[in-house]
Amino acid sequence: MRILVTGGCGFIGSALVLHLVNDLGHDVCTLDAMTYAANPVSLAPLADNPRHRLVEADICDRAAVQQAYAEFKPEAVMHLAAESHVDRSITDPGAFIRTNVIGTQTMLDGARGHYEGLSEAERKTFRFLHVSTDEVYGSLPPGAFFTEDSRYDPRSPYSASKAASDHLARAWHETYGLPVLVTNCSNNYGPRHFPEKLIPLMILNALEGKKLPVYGDGLNERDWIHVEDHAKGLVAVLERGRIGETYLLGGRAVRNNLAVVKALCAAFDRLRPQNAPHEQLISFVADRPGHDRRYAIDCSKAEAELGWRPQKTFEQALEETVAWYLANEAWWRPIREGRYKGERLGLNG
Repeated sequence: MRILVTGGCGFIGSALVLHLVNDLGHDVCTLDAMTYAANPVSLAPLADNPRHRLVEADICDRAAVQQAYAEFKPEAVMHLAAESHVDRSITDPGAFIRTNVIGTQTMLDGARGHYEGLSEAERKTFRFLHVSTDEVYGSLPPGAFFTEDSRYDPRSPYSASKAASDHLARAWHETYGLPVLVTNCSNNYGPRHFPEKLIPLMILNALEGKKLPVYGDGLNERDWIHVEDHAKGLVAVLERGRIGETYLLGGRAVRNNLAVVKALCAAFDRLRPQNAPHEQLISFVADRPGHDRRYAIDCSKAEAELGWRPQKTFEQALEETVAWYLANEAWWRPIREGRYKGERLGLNG
């Protein structure tokens, strides 16, 4: 199958592209604008693979998007490209509206034109998978879980922009008949994660003996899914999902932020005992504006309909993630010394 993947040099995108090409043997065209969070090194294993091509282009560039559709002639689109960090959205919401809303519209328009030019047989198998986040649903009360029927209630510029993109994807299905699927996932973790997010930031800080800053009281809860489980879930939705449906993909691993950081400290105590006990590096800092208290996903629908379920055990996979960063300094060191040094973001919205 020929699959066009947007954002394939990002964290989730690179895991997906590697899975599609190396494990499943698909032909993939990666479309990526190479923003700060992209790292082509993540796709270095595919450098000489004829089943993969990398196109540097902005999804808001209508001409470039149309050219990608025309030249690659995809049988499916997996749209992951997005601005994704809540803290950055507080500081610069415009960038999120541009990429996540206008960019999604441009991808949908390109898919529509491409789809209308397909044969009847080709239309039956074409799919456009729009990948989104559980943050569009807002904050949960204690013990509750998001489902596909949860009401949208975005609280940050990031989540609002993703909510808008979800609605656009569904509208292109209802209005134009584009065969759209939508997924909403919980927090991802694993290798090749740009170090502005909680887990990779804490890993690199701990590695360097720096403070581990925890927002507020640290009791904000998130469901965690390993990026490889997520990639396999996306493929399951693409292959077996019902057109027009939404599927929630989670890891069944709800943890509060403080518990996650303490688990990382325990992993460091075992793998890199310098500075142990690492819990002494934990510090509490001012909370993020509008910080949602709880996200948690009930992924029963995806499990029942698609035969997919998360396989990774959180604490074990978390330690494996720490080990990956310890063994792959060549991947993260240029980022740490250049694009992002670990500074606090999102306080000056």
